Amino acid sequence: QVQLVESGGGLVQAGGSLRLSCAASGRTLSTYAMGWFRQAPGKERTFVSLISWSGGSTYYAGSVKGRFTISRDNAKNTVYLQMNNLKPEDTAVYYCAAARSYLPHQAVDYDYWGQGTQVTVSS
Repeated sequence: QVQLVESGGGLVQAGGSLRLSCAASGRTLSTYAMGWFRQAPGKERTFVSLISWSGGSTYYAGSVKGRFTISRDNAKNTVYLQMNNLKPEDTAVYYCAAARSYLPHQAVDYDYWGQGTQVTVSS
């Protein structure tokens, strides 16, 4: 079993930055691909970014590409999402997730989920 806890969310003005962290316990994350998803009120949970087991491959949703950066530190059992140039449409609850699959792009591919952290971007 893997337990994931997100942190780093908050209220920020458009154009600002936040860094989200996802700390894992229970098992090492070194053999898991990690992803970030987000869900706004009344919307479906959508893919934001993922990083492979070793960190050698990363992918981003088109809406965040060039603004967000995913990274991981397996020694610390932690995954990060650096979010720059935030926009009001980025407002959502952000979730981290772990998958035993290689490059999982869909929520159904993930095995463990955190409880989420709120990101609110004001204009």
